[in-house]
Amino acid sequence: MAADDQTMTLEQSVQAAVELDAPLNERLEVVARAVRRLNGDFADAVDRLVSRLQEQGAGTMAPAPGDLMPTFLLPDDSGKLIGLADLLKQGPAVIIFQRGHWCPYCRLNAIGIVEVQEEIAALGGQVAVIMPERRKFAKAMKTTVGAQFPFLTDMDNGYALSLNLAIWVGAEMERLMGVGYDLPSYQGNSSWFLPIPATFIVGTDGRITERFVDPDYRRRMDIDDLIAALKRAR
Repeated sequence: MAADDQTMTLEQSVQAAVELDAPLNERLEVVARAVRRLNGDFADAVDRLVSRLQEQGAGTMAPAPGDLMPTFLLPDDSGKLIGLADLLKQGPAVIIFQRGHWCPYCRLNAIGIVEVQEEIAALGGQVAVIMPERRKFAKAMKTTVGAQFPFLTDMDNGYALSLNLAIWVGAEMERLMGVGYDLPSYQGNSSWFLPIPATFIVGTDGRITERFVDPDYRRRMDIDDLIAALKRAR
């Protein structure tokens, strides 16, 4: 079935993107096109949100290469506390901020990392995904994508806020997203804050070597770039 088939549902488009042999951002574009085809008003609202965030410089004040990555201690999907220091004892770390289990772009991003998780492990790399969701939803995401790395819960976006990554989706997006997504239930609060999706490569000295931060959640660090950055961080 072609990825641009006009009869495809969003979930079918996501599955088509999963099966596509292409760089991550090309797979993400399949989903973005499907969203625009299925709900043009929603896609236009996303464009307005992204433009607002870009105009405000959202994410530009997040920690940059050369900075020490602020430490964290967050519960994983089993309730175990995991800290940045724990990860760096084993090798350079890939720290990824995602919006939630409900986000198809985050799911594709996670699947892309799962596809190379053995290569990352062979490089001595450690991966941790950070999400502002209650544990059961983080666990569901990990199970769905088949990850061997932890999914950590950042309640109330506390850690994301400390990194200048948390944003309010805005009244328009809150109304539109509320039709299909129950963020207050997922997150355990009614703030409608989300992290800007971001990826940080952190060396064993705790310093960021490279980062990808983009207020347009439809784009992520490509997997080949992630692997290359991890090799440079060793």
